[in-house]
Amino acid sequence: MKKHNKMWKKCTAAGMSVLLAASGLLTACGTSGQRADKRIVVFNYGDYIDHDVLKEFEKETGISVAYEEFLTPEAMYTKYKNGTIHYDLICCSDYMLDKMIREKDVRKIDMDQLEYAGNIGETYWKLSQNFDPDNSYSVPYFWGTVGILYNPKLLDFTPDSWKDLWREDYRDNIIMQDSVRDSFVPALRQLGYSINTTDKKQLKEAQKLLIEQKELVQSYLVDEVRDDMANEQAAMAVIYSGEAGLARDYNEDLEFVVPKEGSDVWMDSWVIPKDGENYEGAIKFLDFLCRKDIAMKNFEYVYYSTPNTAVLDEIDPEEKADDPVIFQSEDVVKNCEMFRYLGTDMEEYYNYMWKQLKAY
Repeated sequence: MKKHNKMWKKCTAAGMSVLLAASGLLTACGTSGQRADKRIVVFNYGDYIDHDVLKEFEKETGISVAYEEFLTPEAMYTKYKNGTIHYDLICCSDYMLDKMIREKDVRKIDMDQLEYAGNIGETYWKLSQNFDPDNSYSVPYFWGTVGILYNPKLLDFTPDSWKDLWREDYRDNIIMQDSVRDSFVPALRQLGYSINTTDKKQLKEAQKLLIEQKELVQSYLVDEVRDDMANEQAAMAVIYSGEAGLARDYNEDLEFVVPKEGSDVWMDSWVIPKDGENYEGAIKFLDFLCRKDIAMKNFEYVYYSTPNTAVLDEIDPEEKADDPVIFQSEDVVKNCEMFRYLGTDMEEYYNYMWKQLKAY
């Protein structure tokens, strides 16, 4: 299989709407001039689907797609809870879906209606059970890990530990994630703590480390990390494995490692919100995404680790061996944890600790 040829694009601003075909403009009540059964409203991360896939779905089914993008899970949740738009489908990350499932914000998915759900590998259904215990509310989309992207040309050593992000000799050459939970991973794991800790003493230790590190950090970014690393603006960065793969397409010198202390393994999945207006259309869209030809097209565009085994079976073994960032080993995954939703009180405490850190 030829590696994807995706154009370089930055993630759109949170909340930007991309409206396709005859969808019309989104209104405060989430409806347009079209009948609800002929239209679905989809909310997803920026630049996280091949838009030709959306057009093909519209052509095959006659159902138009109103497509909207967000930047972070927290931004998604705030917009969703605002309630002005009735989304039929949302794709988001494990810990936020955990929260939505616990709060009964999503509907059960009738898996019997998904003809192609069997293309999702058993490994990924099991991973999903960390936030969806019965595999009743979500369908896996892409997965990966969080690690360090580095440029060997700008380093005199090979990173293998989160502690390497605290090296004084690389001041202003380090990029960290501008994300509450992700930002604490390097500190918590090097201290030997779970990334899901609810122990405030442990969190304070981790925050202290991050405060000490702050003067070494060039910037706190999200999707812009891949741009800056590809353009050799920094030597090391905390990044999602999928974004690392994209960055390496544009700068072959870059390397990615999941530190030896372990990290986060994440799963982005689709759910059907309880207030959606077109359940049957949402089901058709989910099944469409699981179909081998569509999943392959989408994989080649997004180029994140796919849970679709029908796609994986078609990929040349040499390509898998040549790209351990996208096709990660089981040993790496076994040394990682998946984020869990920790409850409102702890969520607020993490946010409080993060705001303190950013203001320091």
